[in-house]
Amino acid sequence: MNVADVTAGEGGGVSELDQRAVASTAGVVVQAGGDATVTVGRAARRVAWPVRVGVPPVLANHYQERQAHGLLTEALASGRTAVVVGAVRGTGVVVSGLGGVGKSQLAARHAWSVWSDEGVDVAVWVSALSRDAVLTAYAQAAAQVLVDRDPPIANLSPEEVAETFRAWLAATSRRWLVVLDDVQDPADVRGLEPSVGAGGQVIMTSRLRGSALTRGAHRVIELGVFTEEEALDYFTGALGGHEGVGHAQLRTLAEQFGRLPLALGQAAAFIADQPLLTVADYQAMLTDRHRTLAELTPPEGSLPEHQMTVAATWSLSIERADRPDDPARPAGAGLARLLLEIASLLDPNGTPLAVFTSRPVLDHLTIRASREVRTDDVRDGLTRLHRLTLLTLDAAQQARTVAVHALVQRAVRDSIPADALHDLARTTADALCATWPEIDSTHIRWTRGLGSSTDLGVALRSCADTLRSHADSALWTPGPHVLLDRVGKSLNDTNQVGTALDHWRTLHQQAHTRLGPDHPDTLTARHNLTFWRCEAIDRQSGPEFRTSLADRLRVLGPRHPLTISHNRGFLWPSSSEASGPAGAVEEFTMLLADRLRISGPDHPHTLTARNNLARWQGEAGDPKRAVTELNALLPDYLRLLGPDHPETLSTRHNLAHWRGHAGHPARALEEFEVLLSDCTRILGPDHSHTLCIPDNIARWRPLGRT
Repeated sequence: MNVADVTAGEGGGVSELDQRAVASTAGVVVQAGGDATVTVGRAARRVAWPVRVGVPPVLANHYQERQAHGLLTEALASGRTAVVVGAVRGTGVVVSGLGGVGKSQLAARHAWSVWSDEGVDVAVWVSALSRDAVLTAYAQAAAQVLVDRDPPIANLSPEEVAETFRAWLAATSRRWLVVLDDVQDPADVRGLEPSVGAGGQVIMTSRLRGSALTRGAHRVIELGVFTEEEALDYFTGALGGHEGVGHAQLRTLAEQFGRLPLALGQAAAFIADQPLLTVADYQAMLTDRHRTLAELTPPEGSLPEHQMTVAATWSLSIERADRPDDPARPAGAGLARLLLEIASLLDPNGTPLAVFTSRPVLDHLTIRASREVRTDDVRDGLTRLHRLTLLTLDAAQQARTVAVHALVQRAVRDSIPADALHDLARTTADALCATWPEIDSTHIRWTRGLGSSTDLGVALRSCADTLRSHADSALWTPGPHVLLDRVGKSLNDTNQVGTALDHWRTLHQQAHTRLGPDHPDTLTARHNLTFWRCEAIDRQSGPEFRTSLADRLRVLGPRHPLTISHNRGFLWPSSSEASGPAGAVEEFTMLLADRLRISGPDHPHTLTARNNLARWQGEAGDPKRAVTELNALLPDYLRLLGPDHPETLSTRHNLAHWRGHAGHPARALEEFEVLLSDCTRILGPDHSHTLCIPDNIARWRPLGRT
């Protein structure tokens, strides 16, 4: 047969099989001319199968097989099976996660198994850092696969080449794999993501979270840090040769890095490159807050090509989060790094959203961003960080909505200048105080935008502890921040006697060292320490209170508000022992007069003085007078603090108690029964205020129901 003269019969055509036969026999291009003719063109260029474009990153030393690899294989297996049976389309897979968790390594683990498989005709690895990068990779693949296309690929625009290559992938029966690694923006791959055909597999990795990359039939694999065992196995393989290294030490080191794979790898390389450095030495360096992460990881030049330092890995994501989507509507753009700076000083396990939307933070952001920043802007900024997995937002955890990996926090703190850190720490302390509820109990239902039954106090105290661990000196300069007292008050309010004692002991030591023994704040901390030592140990601290009071009188004078405030703690635990109930009535009467003069009738301290005076009037043998005073006091508590405030509940308790002693046991029983229900609802069944009520009910029931 003279292939140059091949024609189709009338009304017929040349089959695809015949065209391939002609092409392979004659070495020419066979093209269909309508339904009737076949023309023979230039000499055919044969495709060199298999086609490989790009190169996956090299697998890390001591690579750990992870559960996520099984999920990836499972998701792709349906596609490969479909190729065999020709019935089911494959499944695209998106792997997302914090920079450094090993997304690219997971994809590379699969890609390398394909690269060596000659049965897979096309494999493309794209570092999808931009749309141009994807278009360039597709053009390289199309140039090798679509060699005989007319018009030639070279005559098409990049977008047309990409669409042509995608069409070939969707239609071919050949086996292929496309990996779009580290997608930075959904817009970069819009219209470029391959449609998974009968023999195709698609893997995308990204730091992004959200519907833009998880639509349709995509199987989403959230990749986290190493498990405890994976981290231990990795360190055992990488550092097991170091003398004297045990599993416990390696577990601790892994936890210090939050089990982040990239950080563990760079730490292991740092230790391995220094023969005289022990793991214990490195752990000591790691806990030294004066050292940055950059000082504890290998220099950029010694890292593998595909790696950056931990800090640099996240810096790119932060820059991305700060870019405006629409310059005319900045919303949260430009706030990402500023919000992360605040989050870097707070509990990595989570912070209430209200801290970030508090007035102090909004004012701080407004100054730093040189534009008015509103609550919606903050939410958008946090959402941008969440999408890039730099932090996690979980609305279901209402007291710990905003969580940030501890290593991300450290990398961000390393970038904050010392003078800026001081101001930022005090702003963050202001924000915590602004968020703290007036009623502070782990059981109190509080609904200022945080839902009900939230452990708000615990979250705020842990945030305050974290802030103090990173910037404690800032909270003492130029003077002690009110947050230090607010933490103590929170412990007091929640009856955590031992912890409160430890807090005030530490605070007194710091104040004594930083401010001197006669500073008013030192005297206040000393008073609180004495009070809680009395509560926690022996309730016999009258002499210590009197010594403390003498120092206040000497330094501040008898009419100073702090001296008067001190009297509350002095009189409450020790007056009955020191001067008897009658003496306590006399002293509280004078204290109340001072309170009214200095603070006014509606100040909480004035109300407390009235409450204590009524108590000692009852103790002095005048329960009817106590009832009269408490009946007059309760409406003021209801008006000023509300029905659910612990002081209001305490006043109701005292009123019921003295009402029974005043000869009205039935009324006392009724009030205690109602109070038990309210305290259980508001404070919880385990609160000390609640626990003491059943004894009172048992006491008055026989007398009240006769």
